[in-house]
Amino acid sequence: MPSTLLVYLHGFRSSPRSSKAVITGEAIQALATPENPIEWFCPQLLASPKASMDLVEKHIHDSKHDRLVVVGSSLGGFYANYLAEKYGCKAVALNPAVRAPRELAPHVGMLTSYDSDEPFDFRPEYIDELNALQVESITKPSRYFLMAAKGDELLDWREMVEFYKGAEQLVLEGSDHGIAEYPEHLPKVIQFISQ
Repeated sequence: MPSTLLVYLHGFRSSPRSSKAVITGEAIQALATPENPIEWFCPQLLASPKASMDLVEKHIHDSKHDRLVVVGSSLGGFYANYLAEKYGCKAVALNPAVRAPRELAPHVGMLTSYDSDEPFDFRPEYIDELNALQVESITKPSRYFLMAAKGDELLDWREMVEFYKGAEQLVLEGSDHGIAEYPEHLPKVIQFISQ
């Protein structure tokens, strides 16, 4: 019986406690059965992009699975592109930062996490680490599902739509960077993951 490893990657300054991560995890765990085992992996990512990917890739290598699917939000969507290209797996990108080095360069310095006010240092060398992970273009659009909000106040939805040309796309009128209506669109995500 084929087993699936589902990796969820949260956004910049976020955590596994984000609402999208939590409700996606609950939906995935509800899908899992003895005949359809699914392992849910949603780690706290680190300030260093390289250390974050090392952590995730170690888990991928150590996990016993037949199928890998990655879901990423914002910066997590950028990481999902890297992993999908490296492992040839499916990826769901939720308002992804397709050009994260450019987007995050202005944020170098001391920051806090959104849900804990925990301080962390986002160092200049982390932009170089992001550059090393940059996917210039996706090789197989059918592996990708994009959810992009026209009302995203941080990232340009048009850039996302262009980047995932040929992929399955759900472009939302309005909404916001966090995708406030995510619960109502979650069935589409689950459907794509399940195919």
